[in-house]
Amino acid sequence: MNASFNQSLWKNAGQIVSTEARAMYNLGRAGLTYWSPTINVVRDPRWGRITETPGEDPFVVGTYAVNYVRGLQDIEGEETPKDLKSRPLKVSACCKHYTAYDVDHWQGVDRMSFDAKVSEQDIVETFSRPFEMCVREGDASSVMCSYNRVNGIPTCADPKLLKQTIRDEWGLNGYIVSDCDSIETLVDKHKWLGFGYEEAVAQVLKAGLDLDCGVSYTKNLESSTLNGKIREADIDKALNNVYVVLMRLGFFDGSNPSLTSLGKESICSNEHIELSAEGAREGIVLLKNQNSTLPLNNLNFKNIALIGPHANATSDMLGTYIGVPCKVTSPFVGFSAFASVTYSMGCTNVQCQNDSMIYPAMEVAKNADATIIVAGLNTQIENEGLDRMDLNLPGYQNQLIKQVAGVSKGPVILVIMSAGGVDISFAKQNDSKISSIVWAGYPGEEGGRAIAEVVFGKYNPGGKLPITWHENGYIANLPMTSMPLRPVDELGYPGRTYKFFNGSTVYPFGYGLSYTQFNYKIRTAPSPLHITLNKSQHCRRLSYGNDVGRPLCEAVLIDDLNCSKLEFGFEIEVQNVGKMDGSDVLIIYSVPPAGIKGTHSKQVIGFQRVIVPAGQSKNLKFVFNACKSLMAVEKSSYTLLPSGGHMIMVGDGSAASFTLQVGLHPTAVERIK
Repeated sequence: MNASFNQSLWKNAGQIVSTEARAMYNLGRAGLTYWSPTINVVRDPRWGRITETPGEDPFVVGTYAVNYVRGLQDIEGEETPKDLKSRPLKVSACCKHYTAYDVDHWQGVDRMSFDAKVSEQDIVETFSRPFEMCVREGDASSVMCSYNRVNGIPTCADPKLLKQTIRDEWGLNGYIVSDCDSIETLVDKHKWLGFGYEEAVAQVLKAGLDLDCGVSYTKNLESSTLNGKIREADIDKALNNVYVVLMRLGFFDGSNPSLTSLGKESICSNEHIELSAEGAREGIVLLKNQNSTLPLNNLNFKNIALIGPHANATSDMLGTYIGVPCKVTSPFVGFSAFASVTYSMGCTNVQCQNDSMIYPAMEVAKNADATIIVAGLNTQIENEGLDRMDLNLPGYQNQLIKQVAGVSKGPVILVIMSAGGVDISFAKQNDSKISSIVWAGYPGEEGGRAIAEVVFGKYNPGGKLPITWHENGYIANLPMTSMPLRPVDELGYPGRTYKFFNGSTVYPFGYGLSYTQFNYKIRTAPSPLHITLNKSQHCRRLSYGNDVGRPLCEAVLIDDLNCSKLEFGFEIEVQNVGKMDGSDVLIIYSVPPAGIKGTHSKQVIGFQRVIVPAGQSKNLKFVFNACKSLMAVEKSSYTLLPSGGHMIMVGDGSAASFTLQVGLHPTAVERIK
């Protein structure tokens, strides 16, 4: 869903989830607190829980969190009361897992005992940013702390992370909860400070943990209180935080009539099923389309071979942590609506442990007008508690694809279902046999319909990759347990995510094609931004490669600025110069001034999805705050606004870009001189 880069879709999905949740609650089949969404940034392509997360850019992940949480929690007409602490909730959302949590089980290293060694720079810049956005902008009513330690301290026991940051700095209006049995993990797995359960429950409660998903509080808080390790006043604070959320949900004195009236008719309605289909369509990413093979015309391609372990997928399309689907439309069913389908698995399952079923699949492909191979991963390959050992397709899937493509009569379209990226360089480079590649993620209950509609041109794909697809060789260069985002030169470790990795990839973050072509024009570009300093403010130093181009005032601490006055905006014309209506995602990046060492190569600062009919154009307006969009986090974790020329670019910048100058107001320059 994140590949859609569509904020309204994310919010609408949250609204429909919460509508069905309220209806189930009214029928006595569900509660009102939902520990969702997972918003950990994808740092390593091997992580098993990529299936649950929105991607690798912290701003995009945070924007997803804000919209989805607003969709879950907001009641129409009561979104912005004077007192946020009493704001009514449709359901209660929870942002998890806080923080620096992205190693599950890798080569004997387990999340239950892993100590993430993380710089404060990376915490501020990457790991905490989505959670801060989720609390400040999304007004989430709950945050869940994670199993791991961060710099030696279990996250659920760290008052700096919980009380000082989430509650006091970010202003959480709600409760903080442990991941399930985290206190038991603290005692038995981390063996932190040699604490027993009485000491452990006292420490985490004082750190700010209001609710224990487990039995450690139930069994040990009373004795811990009686033995003087914790005070009743601390328990009262935690109870207050939990019960206020229940009161805001109407748990005791009733809810808004618009919620209590929801019933069976609000579950699995046609509107909800259609949103599932639309989410799948918008999230599909076209990775390759040699000679414009796609879309297929069902008048010319009447008989298709449908091959692969996911060709008739049902539960595998749903991913993990799923409810009961309304119905499931498999790829086989989806394609059968467009053509006569001959189906062959090619493998006994996704693991594809042998080649015994490849020959029958080849026979099917020899006589078909087109061959569609649906391959990929599933939750037996990537999942909670299960990190990947490599980035390849499992077992004999590569061989299946190559051999079937080699004998196919018609064009070959490869469809990949996965959450994490897969090294399919062999298919990307095989232009003579594999004409098109489509990534569908785990597309949900209507995924088969959405894939077929894309392949046969009923829907023009516009999704973009929310993560980098690395070559398999990338993982040989560094262990999963190395936490820095920036390259570690002394160890030869490359950088992580598109912001800090500059090597070759299979497909980069933000990549995605369309059946039509879009051009961009910057219609209005902003004027330079001038910073005025008062007598108590001063310039900050940055690390430069050399003194060439070093400004007089290199950077200013953002905390010292009146950021409300540092906005810039521009307008972009999006032209659809092709022959097919389509939707396009404009991802806007900022590139820091040249010469600054140790900062990101670029960062996402905004994005919009827009539908443009063939031959027409639309203008999009963007407005940014310089403090948020042009910031750099330096090594000591201070957030600075660098002076100099910041490049603002659409996508990779080849189609549209401009340079925005940021510097001191002339009067301030004279004062410094």
